[in-house]
Amino acid sequence: MTHVAPLGGTAVQDHVALAEIELCGELIIAASAAEDRLSMESIDEVLRVAEERKSADRPPGRDAL
Repeated sequence: MTHVAPLGGTAVQDHVALAEIELCGELIIAASAAEDRLSMESIDEVLRVAEERKSADRPPGRDAL
């Protein structure tokens, strides 16, 4: 869904799209700095996949120890 700014107003921010753009930028930066192709592990690290998995495995309401 596209959000269009009303006349004289400000655009509605799509937080999911902004997060995806930020991650894409981080991947571009990592790829530019790498001497060779990024490994799947490197891509996961840039995208913080392991952090997401840990927080998904954590029971609700419990902080990391």
